[in-house]
Amino acid sequence: MSAREAPIDLTRDIRALAELAARPASLDDLMEQALEQVARVAPYDLATILTLAGEELVVRAARGPLSGRVREHRLALASFPSLRRAMEARRAKVVSEEEHEHGDGDLFDHVLDLPPGHACMVVPLCAADRCLGVMSLDRAPCGTFAPQVVDLVETYAQILALALHNTEQKLALYRVHQADRALREALEPVADGAVVASTRSPAVHAVMERARLVAETNTPVLLLGETGTGKERWARAIHHWSRRGDAPFVPVNCAAIPSSLLESELFGHVRGAFSGATRDRLGRFQMANGGTLFLDEVGELPLDMQSKLLRVLQEGELDPVGAERAVRVDVRVIAATHVDLERATRERTFRSDLYFRLNVFPLHLIPLRERPEDVETLAQALLAEQAQRTGRAGLTLSSAAVARLKAYSWPGNIRELSNVLERAAILARSSVIGPELLDVTAGPAEGTPLVARTLDEVQREHIQRVLAHVGGRIYGPGGAAEVLGLKPSTLQSRMQKLGLWPVRVDAHATTRPATSPRRSPRV
Repeated sequence: MSAREAPIDLTRDIRALAELAARPASLDDLMEQALEQVARVAPYDLATILTLAGEELVVRAARGPLSGRVREHRLALASFPSLRRAMEARRAKVVSEEEHEHGDGDLFDHVLDLPPGHACMVVPLCAADRCLGVMSLDRAPCGTFAPQVVDLVETYAQILALALHNTEQKLALYRVHQADRALREALEPVADGAVVASTRSPAVHAVMERARLVAETNTPVLLLGETGTGKERWARAIHHWSRRGDAPFVPVNCAAIPSSLLESELFGHVRGAFSGATRDRLGRFQMANGGTLFLDEVGELPLDMQSKLLRVLQEGELDPVGAERAVRVDVRVIAATHVDLERATRERTFRSDLYFRLNVFPLHLIPLRERPEDVETLAQALLAEQAQRTGRAGLTLSSAAVARLKAYSWPGNIRELSNVLERAAILARSSVIGPELLDVTAGPAEGTPLVARTLDEVQREHIQRVLAHVGGRIYGPGGAAEVLGLKPSTLQSRMQKLGLWPVRVDAHATTRPATSPRRSPRV
């Protein structure tokens, strides 16, 4: 390479290095690829990056024909005083033939059989107020690196040091973010596990036993069942029971993200990948690295995203949007859906190869209406979980309230039960929740056609519930008319039409006499 050509190569390589540093990659990837690029500036037989670890330098990256023998090599900085001076001065050091024989010697004198006087250069990697380590270049033929090459490598090393420093900072911020997330979610696995474990049902016990067994592996899990059966709670419990329990748990609802943003959300992107991408962004897979990724409503993924998800599951690597190199990840995937995936594969709306990859270990979650024996224990576990949010600790259910909950068919499953209990907890004026605070009524079982109930039947049922809640009062503040947002006379007319008039009330109810509503005279 001529000195005239080198600056052109340097400009190109510095730009490539800056782009590399902007990507969501590890420090090791950055170092390995940087050494690959520096070969175009200064050809070598061995190139290494050694980072400071206390008073030692440790080989962190190595390339070239001789690299296999020096990986993880350590050397004491005290044995190389001239190298320490070069690091303090932040200037490159070219080792002369005399220094090979009488000075500090080469960094790998006792590891490699390089001839005395071979070309050797050590360049400090310093950024801000710290020295991160050194980059060394060795070439077997005797001689020295040309001064202009040394200058180019020194400039390149300054850019590399800045890139390493910035990547370190980004990784440190990411670890802080993950630690903060872990602190905020610290109690959630315990609460979710308590809700999952609150069962007397033999069928649910069988599911839980299978879940605990698969939790000990890295096998993908597919959670199947109706909406509201607690799929995310089960996913968190499996993560908590696994060896990854201390690593991140990252949930993502595939149906809640616009298809145009889904790839970036899952796999991340680099700056400039598309309009508005002003900075690098880690995807959910990278956030979950080392832990568990929960893909809820996976059946709603578009076909093009299904193929990209399949690649991650098969090869353990992904391509951030706009990136030139793949990123490896170690993620355990738990997927969930209420969609019939077998039917979807037949209709070709879901890839069969992805289905078979996800369906290694399916778990079918039991709907709440098929486990009525669990309603009471689930309700108490949910009330305890909600206590911090509602500020109502120590709430219990009366026997009548439990009976009312058991009589309901729960089409919305655990999610609906949780919502009903949270409303009741907010309204409760004592530590015992009575049936009047539970906004449920015994209804048709799941799957009953809507045409089986007329509009009059629905209105009659709703008015009866409101009357029971307000103690039979129609008029006045807190009366049924006010609750329903109707004029008292309008409510009376509707009640008469529905066969609810005259209404029977207790002695303390504030109502008008049980007479037919006054009709307007005919004209």
